[in-house]
Amino acid sequence: MARFVFITGGVVSSLGKGIAAASLGALLQARGHRVRLRKLDPYLNVDPGTMSPTQHGEVFVTDDGAETDLDLGHYERFTGVHASRADNWTTGRIYADVIAAERRGDYLGGTVQVIPHITDKIKESIQAETDGYDFVLVEIGGTVGDIESLPFLEAIRQLANELGPQRSLFMHLTLVPYIPTAGELKTKPTQHSVKELLGLGIQPQILLCRCDRPIPDNERRKIALFCNVRPEAVIPALDAGTIYNVPLQYHAEGLDQEVLRHFNMSAWGRPDLRRWERIVQAVRQPEGEVTIAVVGKYTNLLDSYKSLNEALTHGGIAHNVRVRLDWVESEIFDGADGALERLSGVNGILVPGGFGERGTPGKIEAVRFARERRVPFLGICFGMQMAVIEAARNLVGLRDASSTEFGACPEPVVGLLTEWMRGNALERRTAAGDLGGTMRLGSYPAKLAEDSLVRSVYDGAGEITERHRHRYEVNVNYKDRLEEAGLRFSGMSPDGALPEIVEYPDHPWFIGVQFHPELKSKPFDPHPLFRGFVGAAVRQARLV
Repeated sequence: MARFVFITGGVVSSLGKGIAAASLGALLQARGHRVRLRKLDPYLNVDPGTMSPTQHGEVFVTDDGAETDLDLGHYERFTGVHASRADNWTTGRIYADVIAAERRGDYLGGTVQVIPHITDKIKESIQAETDGYDFVLVEIGGTVGDIESLPFLEAIRQLANELGPQRSLFMHLTLVPYIPTAGELKTKPTQHSVKELLGLGIQPQILLCRCDRPIPDNERRKIALFCNVRPEAVIPALDAGTIYNVPLQYHAEGLDQEVLRHFNMSAWGRPDLRRWERIVQAVRQPEGEVTIAVVGKYTNLLDSYKSLNEALTHGGIAHNVRVRLDWVESEIFDGADGALERLSGVNGILVPGGFGERGTPGKIEAVRFARERRVPFLGICFGMQMAVIEAARNLVGLRDASSTEFGACPEPVVGLLTEWMRGNALERRTAAGDLGGTMRLGSYPAKLAEDSLVRSVYDGAGEITERHRHRYEVNVNYKDRLEEAGLRFSGMSPDGALPEIVEYPDHPWFIGVQFHPELKSKPFDPHPLFRGFVGAAVRQARLV
């Protein structure tokens, strides 16, 4: 039966609960255990799909089409275990399910309350689909003391009571700040955070203490004394040069041993951490460097492109080079003479996904620069659509080519599927009334053309499956004219109706994809497209 580890955070937000949970999952895996990770988010949105990336960061999409918190990306990248809809629950989703049950009469006319109905639903969600796993790591979003998280904290208190200590553990991530003027580390914030938890009936058994410097033994003993934990269970969580060193650091501080000790399980021997050691060595000791310009619209908030950032790092790991990311706000290219020279000297150009018209002219100009200057290019989702519009305007001669996302246009080379295809199942599905129900979400197959660049990138595979998150599609009715102009449609949906991949055969490396390959990349298994793209940048930089 699965053992549950509940991970909470205190003092301040953004301490890295997601990385901590993912790192613990990687350590337990390295000891041969099967793990699953999930996230409980206290906000009222049903999911983050309609939230601005400037507020919440990227939306991580699972194979089954769930729009989830970005921490699920960390879980997948560190463990390789594919997340699903069952692994991310929000207050909004919990309440929506309970209210729907009440409307159906499931509660037989009883008064519906936070306790027991909301907390029971949370407990049911935590335990769903956990058969066959040794450990289920459950991260509670937010910070202890937030009013929004109270139902989740009450639910895990109840669940731990029901499971008993042999199947439950509380781990609390807190902050031990250093005050420069006093020259001291301060333990009081951690004490108050644990006191807040104790007031809710939760006694943490392990404390992860974030700090920018080593915590002396006497300070660890002080924390243990006032927080009712063993000194060995006060685990320093020091800043790391790369997030991929965190599992190694936590192991060195004894985190995995403490978790196993709590469950009366053997902690004998060292886990197999060789792949993490190889990854860290590649990050710390690269043989060269390439510069990739990422031309987007959220470049001042890099959480908006979290998976993309990591996937490019993975591509560098595959070639033992450091990938330096040059984040470029696309609006600087909107009609400004000479602005495109900003891209001179980069070894690759990437135009990522996005929604809305803002910054579009600059993205199209960046695509044109990559095509004409023969710079390696990767366009993702919206980036592929911009590549198609650029080709339609500048190679086919359709000066009015555009996307209906920006309004009615004479040449809709990109549009809603329902605008140019009738009667199929996807049309009926995208006709749903709410904003979150009008997208192609999750894993879909694509067939790759023979003798294409993208087929060689995927090591000769004839069919692939990738994750999608988009509302607009490239209009297949323009395919013939675009191919006559030189843009090859090298990946299509199995029925031939939906363009998935475009490329230029006469270009050193130019690929646009409708899906999001960054969502499936891992440091120990870089995605083929990022491995290929960074490899092309290495060749462009003449590092080989």
